[in-house]
Amino acid sequence: MAQKRSINDTILVAASLQAPQLGFGVYKSPSSVCEASCQTALSTGYRRIDTAQFYDNEKEVGAAVRKSGLDRDAVWITTKILVPGATAEESYGRCLESIERLGAGGYVDEFLIHSPGVGGVEKRRETWKVLERLFKEGKARSIGVSNFGVKHLEELRDEAVVWPPHVNQIELHPWLQQRKTVAFCEKHGIVIEAYCPIARNSRADDKAVASVAAKHNVTPNQVLVRWSLQRGWVPLPKSDTPERIKANADVYGFELDEGDMAVVDGLDEGSAGALVMALDG
Repeated sequence: MAQKRSINDTILVAASLQAPQLGFGVYKSPSSVCEASCQTALSTGYRRIDTAQFYDNEKEVGAAVRKSGLDRDAVWITTKILVPGATAEESYGRCLESIERLGAGGYVDEFLIHSPGVGGVEKRRETWKVLERLFKEGKARSIGVSNFGVKHLEELRDEAVVWPPHVNQIELHPWLQQRKTVAFCEKHGIVIEAYCPIARNSRADDKAVASVAAKHNVTPNQVLVRWSLQRGWVPLPKSDTPERIKANADVYGFELDEGDMAVVDGLDEGSAGALVMALDG
């Protein structure tokens, strides 16, 4: 019998940090409701919140953490830079603005390059050096990337001081399993974070997932989050509906057996299953 899992489970990041495995995403969470959604998540037991400059809700995330009554070091906060500045110094300034908006004790737990698609390889390397600076200065406890395929990860290696990146956050769900990128990350000890882990409810009627859900008397979305956890990833389900926020974390009262995992593993459609970004070509 596998060791019993709980919402307090952590995963090793940057060789020495214990980060919560289950996360709460706030993509497209409007500023008018984001703070309340984060408060619901924190009261439910989530201890990881994933935001970004592009989401335009860093300030609300920071406010929710401050008002939660939790110590700052009890909540893992991730943000991302999407559009680098014209110079490295300008990019650095944009990152400091994120930290200030979050009001997070002068640091964030994780700072990522949001996408390889803004600028070419030299701009990616320049932006990575900015994150390395934040890491060295203690303004980011860990650094990583998002939406990076194997090519992009290897491109950083030549000039990087910190390599491999601590984290790669990519689209991951049963219909897009990004096997080549996942294998590379696992080989090099890069933590894999899964956005769209419930495929934005686009596969809610999938019969295979529904059968597994019925077997355990849970919802299909709960199966998807649990599958991601059991794969060793960091799922980042998102919602602004309190009931769904709570349900997406209620995944510790059942366990997927080998047969269940095989059923879900067998749903991969490769790039055809992508909602946002397929990386394996």
